[in-house]
Amino acid sequence: MITKEGKAMKVERAKLINRPTTTKGKKYEKFFVYLPTYVVRDKDFPFKTGEELVVRIENGKIIIERA
Repeated sequence: MITKEGKAMKVERAKLINRPTTTKGKKYEKFFVYLPTYVVRDKDFPFKTGEELVVRIENGKIIIERA
């Protein structure tokens, strides 16, 4: 995919995973979005490991930004 600026953008499929867990006898669902290494290791990837992010749904899309 090519951006407005004419740069090639890394495009790959991600996966939503549910990893249920039990804490103090209560069951909780934990959801993760797995991003391919190919995308995350790109020099233009905007986030760093451990960085706090804000996730919102807008017009049927997920928007992820720095907190």
